[in-house]
Amino acid sequence: MPHSAPRPIPEPNGLLTAERVVDMAAPVAPAISPDGRLVAYGVVANSGRGGRPHSSIWVAAADGSAAPRMLTDGRARDAAPKWAPDSAFLFFTSDRGERGTAQLRRILPDGSEDIAKAETLTRWRGGVCDYYPLADGRTVVLLAEDEPTAEDERREAEGDDVKVWGRHLPVTRLRLLDLATGVVRTVDGLGDRHVVGVTQRPDGGPLAVLSWATPELDPGVRTAGLHLVVPETGAVRDLGPVGVEARYPVWWNRDGAWHLAHLAVTPGHLVGALAVIDTVPRATGPTVEQRNLSVGMSACPTELVQVADGPPLALFADGLDTALYRLDPQSLRLHRLCCAPGALAGLSASHSGETLAVLMSTAREPKNVHAGPVGGPMLRLSDTSPELRAMCWGVQERLSYQASDGLQLDGLLILPVGRTRDEGPFPLVTMVHGGPYFRHADEFTLNAVDCGQWLATAGYAVFLPNPRGGSGHGHEFAAVVAGAVGGDEWTDILAGIDMLIAEGVADPERLGISGWSHGGFMAAWAIGRTGRFKAAMMGAGIRDWGMQAGTGEWGIMDAALGGSTGWNGPGPHLHDRNSPISYAFRIRTPVLILHGEEDTNVPLGQAVHFHRALRHFGVEHELVVYPREGHGLHERAHQLDALRRIRAWYDRWL
Repeated sequence: MPHSAPRPIPEPNGLLTAERVVDMAAPVAPAISPDGRLVAYGVVANSGRGGRPHSSIWVAAADGSAAPRMLTDGRARDAAPKWAPDSAFLFFTSDRGERGTAQLRRILPDGSEDIAKAETLTRWRGGVCDYYPLADGRTVVLLAEDEPTAEDERREAEGDDVKVWGRHLPVTRLRLLDLATGVVRTVDGLGDRHVVGVTQRPDGGPLAVLSWATPELDPGVRTAGLHLVVPETGAVRDLGPVGVEARYPVWWNRDGAWHLAHLAVTPGHLVGALAVIDTVPRATGPTVEQRNLSVGMSACPTELVQVADGPPLALFADGLDTALYRLDPQSLRLHRLCCAPGALAGLSASHSGETLAVLMSTAREPKNVHAGPVGGPMLRLSDTSPELRAMCWGVQERLSYQASDGLQLDGLLILPVGRTRDEGPFPLVTMVHGGPYFRHADEFTLNAVDCGQWLATAGYAVFLPNPRGGSGHGHEFAAVVAGAVGGDEWTDILAGIDMLIAEGVADPERLGISGWSHGGFMAAWAIGRTGRFKAAMMGAGIRDWGMQAGTGEWGIMDAALGGSTGWNGPGPHLHDRNSPISYAFRIRTPVLILHGEEDTNVPLGQAVHFHRALRHFGVEHELVVYPREGHGLHERAHQLDALRRIRAWYDRWL
């Protein structure tokens, strides 16, 4: 039975509109200059050509002595700023020559050059995926796919475009750009391995290269290997396999011996927390020993950053907050330097490691670029959405509560705008995060998916739980969902809802639940377990784990969550017991289903499958498909539609 909509609170400085939400500019990719004086960063906004995001490059003094300057005009996707080793030039990628095809460009950081005069360094057909300036100042590593051949162009022109599976995705190769001549040389010694990461030893020595056996996520992330490449000759030495989902390779020196560290899923697991893994490359042959430097820690590493003149730095998700750690070379343990409330991301260190730049967000401040000394106060440099300070927001509270088995949990509560707890109970929407290896940090988030403040403006309280399976509480906390999705994580969420009801915050007759990706799975799971929820929204969620293992791009990784695959025999299968589709006959909750038509992570068939089940059982629901969208929503019109549609759905049923 639909209820009347909760009473929204008008804001004294204007209403929060869907347009304001999607048009907020956001800083990305901070990069501090090697000398520590300047910080470059990108600013992404939506209100551009064709309703698609565009971005510009900015630079600011790290000490705040000068206001940020816009180096590029935002008419294209100018992104990924990185510095020359002498801090004299700034590199970035841009598609202003051909939309959707990024090329490498170079500009002076003092703003004396017009963007139109910025030097274009590549004209690689197909574009540049990523790059890495080398210490010699003469060479830049390029990660790029092969250029199309005359035969490729003929086939495209004639529509002869059949795809042979296993060879349907292009391989990203390691290439070396000579800045003086413009010549690009491909490193052939890696064969057809797909390169995903590279970093150079700080003394100008070899490159550490991470690669996969194939560009496909499954089995690519399970086939990661580490290599050494001599940039002068292109000689390659394989160091052997590394962990699942390996990323962030960094060099560091201990008593004259060079080590290579990286992040990967805790060894021996497909599902679990990331760990800091260290290796010592041998003079010859593959590296054998890999040491877990973060074993037993209750926090989870999120980023690992190379420091030229010292041991690496790392960011760790620590409950609702984020901590900065440094590796102690003698004890081989990570030591906490400081902990910041909310979220830190995009860490960048100067050559000396004494000055940092990072994206920082707290409950009351949106994400902005900050800079400062290691472990010291951080100065805000960017201010990309100053208009937000003129608006009223729902109070965001930290929650601490116990699961049904006594485990301590955390989460967040956003109260309706202009309301206090004493004015409850309120209609409550529970928003479950994706992943499941992710978390709600105590930060300010507002977009088409994480729209808690958007709902708070309309009079809803919003619960952001951090159930088991997520990050920020160590490996065991994260790994418990392997083969058991919808188990402890579901009862963890229920415990938080029951607490808010008992405290008079939530109206038990006006409960909603929503989520995107794994959060969408949890929303579907919830309404098949109980009739307590009066409305649900599922964005890009999994309804059938067996189907997901067979058709989703994560494949066996998703099978590790669901518990089995359809090719394990005729059943019964564990994944059927863990799939919301198996309980569709119980559902009576009205359901809004949102999905991108070109989603390869969770294919559209998952949404259609659930739609047909709900239609069969006569459940009130709406399936909305967004053309050209993948696992998230990027086009402005689609983001606007999602925000308005989600709120209208809850207004109708809560």
